[in-house]
Amino acid sequence: MGVGRLPKPTPGRIRAFLSAQGRAEFSYRHVGATAGTPPAGFAVDHTRARLGSGEAAFAAAVVALKRWEHFRLGWVEAWSPEAEIRAGTHVAVVARAFGMWWLNACRVVDVVDEHNGTIRRWGFAYGTLPAHVERGEERFLVEWDRNDDGVWYDILAFSRPCHPLARLAYPLTRRLQRRFARDSVAAMIRATAGGAGGSVDSYWTGGADRSSS
Repeated sequence: MGVGRLPKPTPGRIRAFLSAQGRAEFSYRHVGATAGTPPAGFAVDHTRARLGSGEAAFAAAVVALKRWEHFRLGWVEAWSPEAEIRAGTHVAVVARAFGMWWLNACRVVDVVDEHNGTIRRWGFAYGTLPAHVERGEERFLVEWDRNDDGVWYDILAFSRPCHPLARLAYPLTRRLQRRFARDSVAAMIRATAGGAGGSVDSYWTGGADRSSS
């Protein structure tokens, strides 16, 4: 389960936390499912927003993802922000919620790097390890469609609560998940200089609670 602390954890504490999680297995069975259909029994969230237009906007968005800019939200950050995005990389999601700071351990599942005709995509998915308040997986993707020159940011996640507090305060947990998606979109819009038509709310597609519990 995720670790909660009143003071914000120091880099040394985060390093020790990730080291302890280094050999742990994923905390869910459907590893890699964000590449296809999310499994039943999980809440599913999908957010898609236009960042701008053209190759320059796409390149800026890729750089932003590689630098973890989509996690620089003030109340959430990824540690270490210098972590290389490749399969097997461990990352701590540090978040302030329920009046304290929480450490959550994740591992990168895979990296998407596709160039299929008129569509270019780059992104990655990570999954939860045992020391996380949730169980599940999240994929972050930027896409350039040359048909209309649009550059899009797409987040797909499936999750269910693991920590008792996350279960007890499930409605608040769901609000925090949606807040993260909106704030992450806003961060990506800033990172790509706004682009043409960038918007946080008008492209929000919501989610579905498919959990049986």
